[in-house]
Amino acid sequence: MKSNESSEDYLETILVLSREKPVVRSVDIADRLGYKKSSVSVAMKHQREAGNITVTPEGFIYLTRSGLQIAERIYERHITFTDWLTSLGVDPVVAANDACRMEHFISEESFGAIKEYLNKEHAD
Repeated sequence: MKSNESSEDYLETILVLSREKPVVRSVDIADRLGYKKSSVSVAMKHQREAGNITVTPEGFIYLTRSGLQIAERIYERHITFTDWLTSLGVDPVVAANDACRMEHFISEESFGAIKEYLNKEHAD
């Protein structure tokens, strides 16, 4: 997994967990992603240094404005690709796994064109 892809996955996971739980902790991220807590701790240090998260003394993790922007962009792509692939008859688990790979590498231009096409298709 490329560094940027991994970074985006962490931020997306924090976003999703923050919508499910009152607070997000490293252990929650480790459980969700199936990573060791020590690996998540190192990643959170990098995210904090990059200005994408803040961590309270109690260990609660919050996205900063920049972290939230990245997380929402990736999550929107994930949902869009998962829904699209599922509507094409792809098994939901396969669709979600494929969407997770696609969300990191597609250009803004291509993603925008796909969204526009899908929006027109659903409007008809």
